[in-house]
Amino acid sequence: MCRILGVSRAQYYRYRSPKPSKRRAEDAGLKQRILRIFAEFKQRYGVMKIHHELNLELQPLQLRCSPRRISRLMKELDIHSVTVNKWKAASASKTKVEQRPNLLKQDFSTTGLNQKWTADMTYIQTKRNGWCYLSTIMDLHSRRIIGYSFSKKMATDLVLKTLESAVKNRTITGDLIIHTDLGSQYTSDDYNQRLTELHIRHSYSRKGCPYDNAPMESFHASLKKECVYPVPVFEDYETAAAVLFE
Repeated sequence: MCRILGVSRAQYYRYRSPKPSKRRAEDAGLKQRILRIFAEFKQRYGVMKIHHELNLELQPLQLRCSPRRISRLMKELDIHSVTVNKWKAASASKTKVEQRPNLLKQDFSTTGLNQKWTADMTYIQTKRNGWCYLSTIMDLHSRRIIGYSFSKKMATDLVLKTLESAVKNRTITGDLIIHTDLGSQYTSDDYNQRLTELHIRHSYSRKGCPYDNAPMESFHASLKKECVYPVPVFEDYETAAAVLFE
């Protein structure tokens, strides 16, 4: 047959057993990495977070992978994030709240650590203990949570414990601003007295404006999508605390 067709045997066998293209070979390797990352983060990560983790792995190899390519490969693998959004209609509070200084004015830029912190609380429901409360503080430079506290009660002690946790983890040497909403815990005399002792300036969001504290709002939204909403309801406070710690 090769003699009749005028081709060599080598050409014929290459035709019968074609090698995958370089692109297809790369895709196969990327799929293995994507599946491992997807499993490692318990199927919670979507395209953008897998893109971030994958490029951290590829950086030493001087390689990069676009979100569009990852999206295509995830579709071929038939995998997608298990997280879900829960939308809640916003309702305006009728309680009169005293406006306080907004030092950040939605400027979340920094040049180093311990220049701007942001703090907030969020609600997490449990079957046995009802609503529990998570208080967190984020450094806007690293976007890392540097202090947090979880409690069955939404009291000033909760945010004070979070503040002490953050101060213990960081050494404050220069001018530092902490930004919060106008919640009663953050406007309390005890909280602001402690800030004064630590030489930390207090900045407040405007009433009904979550964009003034957007980084923390975004973090709590991601935390709930990945850790809270996939579970119908946590059994108790201890179970919720273990998941949040993880």
